[in-house]
Amino acid sequence: MKKYTLIATAPMGIEAVVAKEVRELGYECQVDNGKVIFEGDALAICRANLWLRTADRVKVQVAEFQAKTFDELFEKTKAIDWRAFIPENGKFPVIGKSVKSTLASVPDCQRIVKKAIVEKLKLQSGKQNDWIEETGAEYKVEISLLKDKAVITLDSSGIGLHKRGYRIDQGGAPIKETLAAALILLTNWTPDRPFADPFCGSGTIPIEAAMIGQNIAPGFNRDFASEGWEWIGKSVWEQARLEVEEKANYDQPLRIFGSDVDHRMVQIAKENAEEAGLGDLIEFKQMQVKDFTTQHDFGVVVGNPPYGERLGEKKAVEQMYREMGKALEGLDTWSVYILTSNEQFEEAYGRKATKKRKLFNGFIKTDYYQYWSKVRPQRKRTDKE
Repeated sequence: MKKYTLIATAPMGIEAVVAKEVRELGYECQVDNGKVIFEGDALAICRANLWLRTADRVKVQVAEFQAKTFDELFEKTKAIDWRAFIPENGKFPVIGKSVKSTLASVPDCQRIVKKAIVEKLKLQSGKQNDWIEETGAEYKVEISLLKDKAVITLDSSGIGLHKRGYRIDQGGAPIKETLAAALILLTNWTPDRPFADPFCGSGTIPIEAAMIGQNIAPGFNRDFASEGWEWIGKSVWEQARLEVEEKANYDQPLRIFGSDVDHRMVQIAKENAEEAGLGDLIEFKQMQVKDFTTQHDFGVVVGNPPYGERLGEKKAVEQMYREMGKALEGLDTWSVYILTSNEQFEEAYGRKATKKRKLFNGFIKTDYYQYWSKVRPQRKRTDKE
């Protein structure tokens, strides 16, 4: 089967997490700023879209070349075998970006690439005097220029991969599903251990934890642009979706808890979990973080609390951090992971983090504070030991 160069785009700071996911799917990869590059066949395109929890989208690289003039961009784009990617009635909008390149005008680059594709498709179809009828499936083309190197890709995902399809409602500043999954994958949590989010909001982090715990593919409940692509075909997508069903572990018991001070958000979280088919797996409760208690050992807390960025909120938020520090202080067997942009977090929480990792929550620079448990859970012995 034909191999393609695939690009899984990723938010800054979690490229390594995406790369680990790609390798777990069975593909070797290279990590670059904001992306992970790997080789794969048509099935790999389907599998990457269905399984990658932390990538933004999956693109198929069509060509890569140097382009310093518009003529060069036109001719090299026209030289591509576009009929191998776009059928006669394919719809192909062109988007673009240009960074530190001679061809700085993105609209001009888009128009030239569009024109070159139209010319080539007319030539290949033998209908040079006819209009190109764009009535079929969408093949979104992107022309990306960086330091005069042009990369042309097709977007196989459609809407971003963070759109899982379970979010009925949300709060004012919801965390993206892809970032929520990354926060979990950056912890030492395993499905046999308890998991808690004391700032659950609309439930994104607990829902992502439940999907990870039962090995449910994040894309199981949504559609993708490339499902309509002729050169992939329905049978390949059916094969990939069958694999999703076969690999899900619905019998895995889970102890996942989410709480929030806002009772309205707790109700929304419950509804979102129900929509995801995970309502029975997650316990949601209206509660302040200072009241958090547990009878379980060796659990993991993952939280995305308010940051206190608005005027007048900072003191109240730092008081809440202090209360959280006191509430979690005695949980020696638990690990705690907190995402915030508040630079006074450690001081307010009362302890220095074991480790910090810089991440972006949208456009907000944040730190992921990691407090590893003082007492490690014993490793389960296998039958072979």
